[in-house]
Amino acid sequence: MVTAAGERAGTARRGSTSLDGLKARAVAVAAWLEQRGPSHRFASDGSTHEASARWLWWPGVLGSLSLCAVAVGASLPDSPFKLNFPGTWFFGEPTPGATYSSGMYLASCVLVFAGFIVLMRTWIHLVRACTRRPGTKVRHLAPLLVAWCVPVLVVAPMLSRDIFSYAAQGELVARHLNPYINGPFTLGSNPFAAPVDPIWQNAPAPYGPLFLAIDGFFATSTGHHELATVVALRLLAVLGVVLIGVMVPKLARSYGRDPGLAFVLGAANPLVILALLGGSHNDAIMAGLLVAGMAAARSGHKVLGVVLCAAAAAIKAPAALGIAYIAWDWLGPGVAVKRRLVPIAVSGVLTAVVFVAASAWSGLGFGWISNLGSDGAVVSWTAPMTALGIWTAELVHDFGFSLHQTDAVLVARAIGLMAAGLIGVYLFSISERIGSLKACGLTLLVFVALGPVVQPWYFAWGLVLLAPIAIGRLRTALVVLSVVAPFIGIPGGKPILEGTFSAQPTTTAVILVLALVVCCAPLGPWTVPLGMPLERPREPALYGALLG
Repeated sequence: MVTAAGERAGTARRGSTSLDGLKARAVAVAAWLEQRGPSHRFASDGSTHEASARWLWWPGVLGSLSLCAVAVGASLPDSPFKLNFPGTWFFGEPTPGATYSSGMYLASCVLVFAGFIVLMRTWIHLVRACTRRPGTKVRHLAPLLVAWCVPVLVVAPMLSRDIFSYAAQGELVARHLNPYINGPFTLGSNPFAAPVDPIWQNAPAPYGPLFLAIDGFFATSTGHHELATVVALRLLAVLGVVLIGVMVPKLARSYGRDPGLAFVLGAANPLVILALLGGSHNDAIMAGLLVAGMAAARSGHKVLGVVLCAAAAAIKAPAALGIAYIAWDWLGPGVAVKRRLVPIAVSGVLTAVVFVAASAWSGLGFGWISNLGSDGAVVSWTAPMTALGIWTAELVHDFGFSLHQTDAVLVARAIGLMAAGLIGVYLFSISERIGSLKACGLTLLVFVALGPVVQPWYFAWGLVLLAPIAIGRLRTALVVLSVVAPFIGIPGGKPILEGTFSAQPTTTAVILVLALVVCCAPLGPWTVPLGMPLERPREPALYGALLG
């Protein structure tokens, strides 16, 4: 005789069996669709799986085409995005005495801004796609980065003239003139000095002795040829980005994070490509050495880590922060302060050796330390503390009082640096709780944001350290920063607005339609809908240990 309890148990078993059967059929159908369908399908449970990398062709082509538009727009002879000076690049520079129409200027602005917008949209979706599809191989993403970088390397340096200052300082070193004392103007009527921004013609160099030693070597080895020296400096920036591309995934693996996503955030990043490579700044090699030093220390090679960070600081001083964190974490967490004194002393000695060796190679000594604040000559509203000083002086003047703008800016900048220092000390004090890499990266970003001058490429210092560990709101903040920063101080916005509505109706219509297309056109089936949440309740086993 079957009891009621037995019937219920049998029904539950049959229901469970039916449910298991449905689940099995669903899994089989999903597997069939994954095998037969487009390669952009994602696993519903977020599990890591080996899938074809063919879906990366979409973002690779879109990003490359957008950067080709930027390259073409910036290469027009009347482009506001590069230096229009004869002889500074192989093509695209104006012929002396030639005149160009306003239409070419407007075309340059339209192409560059359209390329920027498509690149930003593509990269955002690439980040989301890699987040929803963990385990994307770095070796599959590397060709994408190459395809994105080539267009900006073919054309003249854009968005900044700093590389011409580097070349002039290298020529000073090659001619045994100390750039810590002399500005490029000392070279006189010279192809190296002519392209330098007037504000830096008499400014001493704030860069470390290692960079100037390399810089001088380039000027000498190229036979004092200005354009060849510029090309060599661009290749140095490429080396920096290669280091970032190799070391950021390595750091991510050491923390149990997805190296592919870290590669996209840290290397295949619009800020890195447009600012570091497009402008060929020495921040690229500095950031590359810094992340390499942190990766070496993380893998147990503390001495090598300190040496690499010291080399980065001998390029640009802010990288010295990495030395402090490596020295403090040398013996691991929870160690008494007294026991940390020995590794701190060892790190200090190693740093001194690197600085002395670089100074001896360059023959320039330590004059760069007194020049670290020379970029403060730039007074721009793009730096929040500088803008605060400017607005304060104007407000006080409106109330009938006298306050010189220079004094207001100096006070505001001092307050900003003090605030950044206090925040840095606080982050250092909690570094064992939040992680030294996170504390170091955030400190660098804070010093940039509250510093006297804010340049887009400065944000790369902290970005490359945070990319390997960025999840949740931190990742969102890095994405927003990477999308917004390249637009800081970029020319061409006002000419687009004025030129669009003052042009012929046909031209205006074309520009407006193009704006609609670049902002709203679908990017392909590989994208992840923006409304879909990125965080999943269950992470792949390989990276799940520390992601939660």
